[in-house]
Amino acid sequence: MKGRQAMARTQSSLREANRARVVDAVKKHGSLTQVELTGATGLSAATVSTIVKELVAAEVVEVRNTVRSGRRAQLVTLAHRVGLVAGVVVGYRTMRVAIADVAHEILAEQSLPLPADHRSDTSLDRAALLVVDLLDRIGSTLDELLTIGLGVPAPVHPTTGMLSVRGVLRGWDAVQIGQVLEKRLARPVYVDNDANLGALAESTMGVGRPWRDMIYVSVAHGVGAGLVIGGTVHRGVDGTAGEIGHVQVDPAGRICLCGSRGCLNTVVGLPALLEPLQTSHGHLSLRDVVRLAGDDDPGCREIVADAGERVGGVVAALATGLGIQGVVVGGELAATGETFLAPLRAALERRTVLNQAGGPEVVPSALGTRAELVGAVALALEHTDVFDRHDRTDEEMAGR
Repeated sequence: MKGRQAMARTQSSLREANRARVVDAVKKHGSLTQVELTGATGLSAATVSTIVKELVAAEVVEVRNTVRSGRRAQLVTLAHRVGLVAGVVVGYRTMRVAIADVAHEILAEQSLPLPADHRSDTSLDRAALLVVDLLDRIGSTLDELLTIGLGVPAPVHPTTGMLSVRGVLRGWDAVQIGQVLEKRLARPVYVDNDANLGALAESTMGVGRPWRDMIYVSVAHGVGAGLVIGGTVHRGVDGTAGEIGHVQVDPAGRICLCGSRGCLNTVVGLPALLEPLQTSHGHLSLRDVVRLAGDDDPGCREIVADAGERVGGVVAALATGLGIQGVVVGGELAATGETFLAPLRAALERRTVLNQAGGPEVVPSALGTRAELVGAVALALEHTDVFDRHDRTDEEMAGR
């Protein structure tokens, strides 16, 4: 009798674990066919089919017909009624907020300009107000919000959720960022570096999906990188993995916000980009530089190309050390296309000497400047347990 009970418990635990694998795969990618689910989970086609039927009966997932490679297939997504999540990305001068459903579909979003050296309390107040406003805009309330993903342009300690390097984001040191926003919205908040979020988005829903090992590089007001190793975002023990903006490139250079001298950010960050153009072009913004470079302005194209080469040199060293397959380039400067990408690509081809094929492939972000926001949504979904919203027994899950 005890043996049969133990076996039943083991089988129940196995079914629950297999269901969780299927749900986690759908959460990660937004939607998958049952054939793709088989590959993503390692389960048999028959097991996946049975689990999908159980999850449909429990209203955890939804299935609709689609066409893949010219053949009809069933696309599996999380059920919309499970709830909503929010993504928030706080930049140096801009904030982006989005509300999405559990199928990764963004239902509403808005951006907001921020003053230089904006304070953490004021910015997080604004973020909370925007979340509530966007929920109201789509006819929803905070009751439907499950989790929030928050990105910031600084390294974040994976355990504490606080900035792990002082001075990089002025006024945010020693702030319990997630807890502050949690108090305002009464929902769990998960914090990460914005480049890590871009890497998460591109590796799961963007151009980096075919690669197990890749680098996402974001170049805008500063430079950052997110690393994907073995299909998982690698943050390092203190959250500083991928902080290429603080790699020294000029030992006699300017002092960086981090306190070191001659970091990459002092060479290709926004002030360094704009200063050489002041005499010839007057006061410009980053958006102006991108626009003028696209209009073939020779000065702006030169500045952008130089930045691409300097970034490429640092990325080449990182790519060689990690042996990655591809580099995805995002951020505002990526919008200049080959003006920025070609010098970056050339630097990789020159310096990744161990790879006779010319180094890793370099491609622009498929998600553009929204990559970090899409990643913030994905971060929130990673921490959303849909089974907590559906307290059902195995019999109910099986539709008995």
